[in-house]
Amino acid sequence: MIETVFHSADLDATDRFAAWCDDVCAYHAPYALSSPHTADFAASLGLLRLGPVTVSVVATPSLHAQRSPRLIRASDPEAYVVTLVRRGTLCVTRAGTETEVRAGQLMVSDTSRPLRSSLAAHAGRAELVHVVVPHALLPVPADVVERAGAAPVPGDQGVGALLSRSLARLVTDPVPYGPAAAACLGHAAIELSAAALLAHQQTGDVPHPERLPQALSTRVHAYIQDHLGDVDLTPTRIAEAHHISIRSLYRLFESQGTSLAELIRELRLDRARRDLADPLHGGQPIGAIAARWGFRRAGDFTRAFRAAYGVPPGDYRRRAGRGTTGRLCTEVGTECALPGAPAPADSSRTGHGDSRLVR
Repeated sequence: MIETVFHSADLDATDRFAAWCDDVCAYHAPYALSSPHTADFAASLGLLRLGPVTVSVVATPSLHAQRSPRLIRASDPEAYVVTLVRRGTLCVTRAGTETEVRAGQLMVSDTSRPLRSSLAAHAGRAELVHVVVPHALLPVPADVVERAGAAPVPGDQGVGALLSRSLARLVTDPVPYGPAAAACLGHAAIELSAAALLAHQQTGDVPHPERLPQALSTRVHAYIQDHLGDVDLTPTRIAEAHHISIRSLYRLFESQGTSLAELIRELRLDRARRDLADPLHGGQPIGAIAARWGFRRAGDFTRAFRAAYGVPPGDYRRRAGRGTTGRLCTEVGTECALPGAPAPADSSRTGHGDSRLVR
C-alpha cells in the first residue's frame, strides 16, 4: 500500500513548492526544480518500499527538473530509475539527445548521469510512477541500460505491458504487504524491469555491424539469466543456442574483461544469497537452495559462498534473520546490505577448456 509522504493540501500555498523540493531531494536525489505553478503548487508524493526497491507515485502540475554534475557529486544514490508516465508528457534531455515519453510509455534514467527534464501536465495534472533500483541489482549490462534510455519503451505490448500493468496495480492496491512479500515484489520488479529493457533492445532497429557484438552480448546475458538454475548451462549449450562457436563465445566475454564461468558463478551465488536472506525460504535446506541455482554439490556451494562473502551460507542465513548482514559485510570487507546484492569477491576464472562452469 502506498504511503503518502507529501500532499500539498496539508500546507499553506506559499510553503508548498519549497516543501515539495525538499521531499523530492530527500526521497529520491537532489534536483534543481522549477515550475510555473509555484504560487499554488498542487502535488502529492507517495512511496512504496519493496525490499531493495523503492516505488514512488508523483502527481504534479507542469514541472522542470535538472540533475547537474554538481548535484551528482553532492549526492548520488547510484541507481537506475524506471519511469512509467501515467498522465502527461515527459521530455528528457541527456548528452544532447532529447527523448519524448508519452502517457503509457516507460523510460529508464541513471542518477549518476546528468539530465534535464520537462513534465507537461494534461488538464493541469501529470502523474509518474518511478521504480528506483540500485545499480548493483539490475541484471543488465550498463551499456544496454544506457542505450535503452535513448528511446521510450512501449508500455502497451510485450514485457513493457507486463511491467506497466504490474506497477499500476502496485500503486493502487489498498492492501499492505508484509516484509517478506514486499521483498519478493521488489525482486520481481527488478526482473520485470530488466526483461523490459532487454526486450526493448532486442526488438529495436537492426543494429549497425559495429554494434552486433553488443546485441549478441545482450541476448547471451538474457539467456544466462533465464537458465541460471539449469545444471547443464555449459558453454556448448549457450553457443549452440546463439549459433556461434564456443571460441566466439569466450572472445565475447574476454572483450568485457570477465569470463563466462565467472559471470555464471557470481550470478548463481547472488541468487542463492537472496534466497538465504528471504524469510519465505527460511524452511528450505541450504542444499535445496544451492541445487535450485545450479550447484550440484552442497560442499562445492559452501566453499564458493564462503570465498565470495567471507562466511558459510548457514551463518549468513542466521545473521540475515537477525538483520545483521550489513555489519557482517563490513566485517568481511564487501560492500553489501540486505536486501541488496553485494558483488562477490574475485575468484579464479575457469579456463577455456572447462565446459562445466560451476561444479
